[in-house]
Amino acid sequence: MSSRTTVHVMRHGEVYNPDGILYGRLDGYHLSERGHAQAQQVAEYLADRDIVLVVASPLQRAQETATPIAKRLDLPIETDEDLIESLNIFEGQRVSPGDGALRDPRNWRHLWNPLRPSWGEPYHEIAARMRRAVERAREGAHGREAVVVSHQLPVEILRRSLTGKRFAHDPRKRQCGLASLNSFVYDGDTLVDWYYREPAQQ
Repeated sequence: MSSRTTVHVMRHGEVYNPDGILYGRLDGYHLSERGHAQAQQVAEYLADRDIVLVVASPLQRAQETATPIAKRLDLPIETDEDLIESLNIFEGQRVSPGDGALRDPRNWRHLWNPLRPSWGEPYHEIAARMRRAVERAREGAHGREAVVVSHQLPVEILRRSLTGKRFAHDPRKRQCGLASLNSFVYDGDTLVDWYYREPAQQ
């Protein structure tokens, strides 16, 4: 058996969120119609890959994104708590520029350190748990391939951690589009390659 293993780390598809809430870990946020279509597109894109493991965050939108992939490959969905969305004190509020929570001076005390960040789960903690999840997936799919479904910030921080980049970053420059794949290739337990794809945007 080959010692080369690929772990495809996927961001979930578009979420139905007409109120523009930062939903974080809140229950009840599911994929939109477009999000379901995106998940199906990725399932078709991955159909011929040697995937033997599908793992997802416990949140509904991640589970729904993983479902067509698992069905297409006739695999169960395993759940890993370490893939969950990052904590954020603005969860449940609107935080768009010029609107909502960020305009309230009472919240400015949470914005003092973007390098940590001061408004939520520290980047180093996100990186550590995401790396644990990827390591478990790598071991579970040894010599073959796995798909793990998570969320935008955790996926971005994982990529930065594995490729030696600083955690602090401009959110507008993340390589983590909806239903995108950050694929990490290992030879044994050594990361030897990484590539990024957006199959649902083609």
